Amino acid sequence: MTKSYALTVAEMDTLFEALSEKYAIYAPTRLHNGGRYALDDTILYKEVTKYEEIEWQQRSIFSMKEVLTPLSQTLFYFTEEDFKEAKLKDERELLIFGRACDLNSVKIQDQIFLENGGEQDYFYKRLREKAHFAVMQCDDQYDGCFCCSLGTNVTDIHDFGVAFSEVGAKIQLNSELFEGYFSDAQETLFEVSFPQENQLKVAFPQIESQEEYQRLRVHPMWEEYDKRCIACGKCTIACNTCTCFTTTDIFYSENQNVGERRRGCASCMIAGFDTMAGDHCFRKTVKDRYRFKILHKVYGHDARFHTGAMCTGCGRCDADCPELISYSQTLANINAALIEIRQEIKEGVPFHV
Repeated sequence: MTKSYALTVAEMDTLFEALSEKYAIYAPTRLHNGGRYALDDTILYKEVTKYEEIEWQQRSIFSMKEVLTPLSQTLFYFTEEDFKEAKLKDERELLIFGRACDLNSVKIQDQIFLENGGEQDYFYKRLREKAHFAVMQCDDQYDGCFCCSLGTNVTDIHDFGVAFSEVGAKIQLNSELFEGYFSDAQETLFEVSFPQENQLKVAFPQIESQEEYQRLRVHPMWEEYDKRCIACGKCTIACNTCTCFTTTDIFYSENQNVGERRRGCASCMIAGFDTMAGDHCFRKTVKDRYRFKILHKVYGHDARFHTGAMCTGCGRCDADCPELISYSQTLANINAALIEIRQEIKEGVPFHV
């Protein structure tokens, strides 16, 4: 089913009030200050109760992955004899607003948490099963986004139950799940549109063999990032497909035998993330960590799932980097390096790992 409606702002608020009884509604919102620079605003996901609370003009700095994988969440509580699973604080279903690139990122999150091996991540799954999605129509370009280059500028009609346009508060309804909320609404002609072209165009690298991959790992192009990157991890926190986390046991001061285990967002860019027992560390330098992050998105994820890049071209990493390091330029550098590497292979230049 596909129907379309036009609502006034007052009708939208009435709709949100009705939806909020069953759904916790999450959308990008504007908070004053706290942005990239001192006086910049922050755009991040929060629960909303009114349509006008949604930020349409600017892309959120943080992605909607925080709704399904919170920055910090308690997994279970424990004593010296027993443990108890942490309950959800809100039993309502979730209605999450996002753009096409954001909805496409959920498919990657699903692969990592639900399809990566024989076990599914229980804490992700219980939130994911509650999640429904509302598409936010993109009417403007955003600096650094290149979703059209990756085909993530569109999302299938079955991936979302409802779509919203800021202009005129027009709604496209795709799911019977929400049909009852529009019984008195005025029907109109509206079909959500998706970006057809980005100002920034990126040729995403295609690594065609293990030899190309191994030669690329030791290519001198990575030296630049030892000098520029400060390894703050902001790019991975902002990224809508990064999934690294760590767990910490918190012992209560009143009773050292009682506490809770929390899962928190982590980053492969932070020193010590890969440190093992005996203080063995795989990636000691910033360039090593940056290379690992980039090659996992370009090559590693696809080698595991065979579904393409671990990227949706949202541009958040560029927008949030304090050192103005361009991810799209890094991809261009990889393409240039691959031209050199393929010429070396053609000429039979020896290489040893």
